[in-house]
Amino acid sequence: MWGLVPLFWPLLKPAGAVEILAHRMVWSLAVVAVALLALRRWAWIRGLLRDPRKLGLIAVAATVITVNWGVYIWAVNAGQVVEASLGYFINPLVTIAMGVLLLKERLRPAQWAAVGIGFAAVLVLTVGYGRPPWISLILAFSFAVYGLIKKKINIGGLESLAAETAVQFLPALGYLVWLGAQESATFGTEGAGHAALLAATGVVTAVPLVCFGAAAIRVPLSTLGLLQYLAPVFQFLLGVVYFHEAMPTERWAGFSLVWLALTILTWDALRTARRTRAEAARLAAAAATAAAVEGVPAASPAPREATTG
Repeated sequence: MWGLVPLFWPLLKPAGAVEILAHRMVWSLAVVAVALLALRRWAWIRGLLRDPRKLGLIAVAATVITVNWGVYIWAVNAGQVVEASLGYFINPLVTIAMGVLLLKERLRPAQWAAVGIGFAAVLVLTVGYGRPPWISLILAFSFAVYGLIKKKINIGGLESLAAETAVQFLPALGYLVWLGAQESATFGTEGAGHAALLAATGVVTAVPLVCFGAAAIRVPLSTLGLLQYLAPVFQFLLGVVYFHEAMPTERWAGFSLVWLALTILTWDALRTARRTRAEAARLAAAAATAAAVEGVPAASPAPREATTG
């Protein structure tokens, strides 16, 4: 779903990136509120309000994802889909590095190699662009931090998104009201179809984020990082094939290094998964054998002769 999002944001023009972002916040809360009402899942709110630590983490998560959303929308509508996709290619490497630095997760040699190659790729792309790929770096780090916070919050995906968009709602609504008072808003002035598309930002936002939030509390952070590079493949292809963005030689070189790093991660993950399954099967077989041996009944003593009274 995230891989196809670049096709959606250009449909919202002539709305600017900040207006689209504000609509995304407002309508996302509306969508998740309807979902929570339908599912009757409100009990978590009371517990959350009694937990200042989680409230603080949710406020930080809302701030970080606001930056991520805003930069991404701007990048796509400014014709920077390829650089935006690079951010999500780099994101798994950043996520893995954060797992080591902040969660004390241990990396295997192949994972260290992948992170190192990813760093080299950023250097190559910096030379190619003539500047650091700041769009990519902001997207990568903001989303990696968001994933880390979601893991710390440890509540359901739908509930977490509801709490985050509740934090975003009032500032976003206030901005839209101000924009309308300035007669600069596009909502309602570009036709019913455009207004419906702006409202659909809630669905486009909520569905994949609920899936991500649900996954963040169920799988290791390193695994989550590995899976996330599926989306930028689609984004990159859209940027090159559909939007016809330029790909000079040095950019191909940088992307090739990133893809090499991700290939190493994939190979290492598959190899480790096979070893883990084999080890689990071996331990299960050993446990079954031990249980069978321990369960053999001891030899019964010879029966005593019956006595008569």
